[in-house]
Amino acid sequence: MENLVSLARFRKHFEGKKVLLTGHTGFKGSWLLQLLARCNASITGLALAPEEPSLYHQIEGDTLCKSILHDLRDADFVINLIEEIQPDFIFHLAAQPLVLDSYQRPLYTFEVNAIGTAHVLEGLRKVNKPCIAIMITTDKVYENKEQGTLFQEDDKLGGYDPYSASKAASEIVISSYIHSFFNPKEFTQHQKKIVALRAGNVIGGGDYAANRIIPDIIKAVKQQEDVVLRNPDAVRPWQHVLEPLAAYLLVAVELAEANSVVNTAYNVGPEKSDVLSVEFLTQTAIEAMQRGSYRIERNEQAPHEAGLLMLSIDRIKQDLHWEPRWNAKTAIQKTVEWYLSEEDASVKCLQQIQDYFQDIINDSDDY
Repeated sequence: MENLVSLARFRKHFEGKKVLLTGHTGFKGSWLLQLLARCNASITGLALAPEEPSLYHQIEGDTLCKSILHDLRDADFVINLIEEIQPDFIFHLAAQPLVLDSYQRPLYTFEVNAIGTAHVLEGLRKVNKPCIAIMITTDKVYENKEQGTLFQEDDKLGGYDPYSASKAASEIVISSYIHSFFNPKEFTQHQKKIVALRAGNVIGGGDYAANRIIPDIIKAVKQQEDVVLRNPDAVRPWQHVLEPLAAYLLVAVELAEANSVVNTAYNVGPEKSDVLSVEFLTQTAIEAMQRGSYRIERNEQAPHEAGLLMLSIDRIKQDLHWEPRWNAKTAIQKTVEWYLSEEDASVKCLQQIQDYFQDIINDSDDY
């Protein structure tokens, strides 16, 4: 069978194409930027300046794209930029991505995640040629009653905390624009294809955001301190960052090759048997580092976070034949290796990209 997830296949579709990547200065955005650069895409990035330390600066992201630092909440700027670029592809990753931060800045979270998404889609209306938009949300968009069921794409949306609710709201915005302006039944008129991707909890090298489990473990171990777990029993669909990014690129390529949109939303996550608790993930990471310890400090006054979250990935497996390549243990090991390595960030990322895709493009192109 043809290798559906390969950089060689992706390059055939992205080489020389105009790509707008929002959130390009973030953790996932920086990894996706490197993948698109390997495919020789003409990339424009739109995001806020990265907080330091940042993977974006470590990989010299400004050399990989035309970087525009601007607030997604500025409707006129975003719409005019998209109209000017006339992109072939849009990957919308920009967001306020942290649950705990959303409790501190709820209005900002809703403005960026829901209204910012509307700005991107409104800009898409100004594109006067075929365009494929991959809209990235989260596994937390579902109404979660924590009953141990795997969420499917047609399940009810919801959100306890402002982050989850804002992402569910962005899904409603996406659905509204699809039905109102980009209906698949009217594709010959508007020539736009839009899909929402709901990814699980992502880990990988270069994530320096606050309250991220793997960076917190690495930091504590290096400082010879205990890792402090506030919610050790929480179960999450952990996956290496390259897993969802490969899925995003695959969906875009499949849409480029297809005559129609099969489904407008897909979950992306690990297999059902591969979800882990925070405590087990911590134990696995400490084992990979061959040193370290942890302690549990439950805080009954802490803001609510979901205790159990699992996704069904049956739809994307059936429609697009995508499936995870690295299990959770491998994802943890790869992440730990990245942080412990003394190599330059670009070298480390490229090596793991090669390990994952196994068909790195060997030519004279630099990036």
